[in-house]
Amino acid sequence: MNGTTPVKTDPVKIGIVTVSDRASRGIYEDKGGPAIREELTRLIASPWQAEARVIPDELDLIAATLAELCDAGCALVVTTGGTGPAPRDVTPEATERVCDKMMPGFGELMRTVSLTVVPTAILSRQTAGIRGSSLIVNLPGKPSAIHDCLMAVFPAIPYCLDLIGAGRIDTDPAVCVAFRPKS
Repeated sequence: MNGTTPVKTDPVKIGIVTVSDRASRGIYEDKGGPAIREELTRLIASPWQAEARVIPDELDLIAATLAELCDAGCALVVTTGGTGPAPRDVTPEATERVCDKMMPGFGELMRTVSLTVVPTAILSRQTAGIRGSSLIVNLPGKPSAIHDCLMAVFPAIPYCLDLIGAGRIDTDPAVCVAFRPKS
């Protein structure tokens, strides 16, 4: 030891929001939120803690939940559900309502990757945006699509969080190599 004390970092807070009328009422089991948690556990090597919510497809409630999680210090908020064309699918609208900047490249890449699996991926309206020092990413509701989409966009998420002044996330390079420019 050279006399220095290792720096202890607090876990990065990550919001996980399932948007589903039926799951929020207990009519069926939430599979999207747990799928996100499982993927993040595989992807992230640094300490993190989840702040999970299951809420109905209500525009004002979704927007309030996203704002609350961001304003409470979540560096990243990941949603599942409510990204399709059905009348009650309003997660992207809620995301746009609370964000300072939209990040359309996330949705473009997720749809591109999803199109290699299913032709109906063009119906999905996933998006992402920044609120203060938080990144919000909307994912589809199906667990296999959550995996595909997160694997596509996650290499850019740690650097995005660096750029907006959020908490630092390090990935497990055996699962996902995050891109950070050389200093």
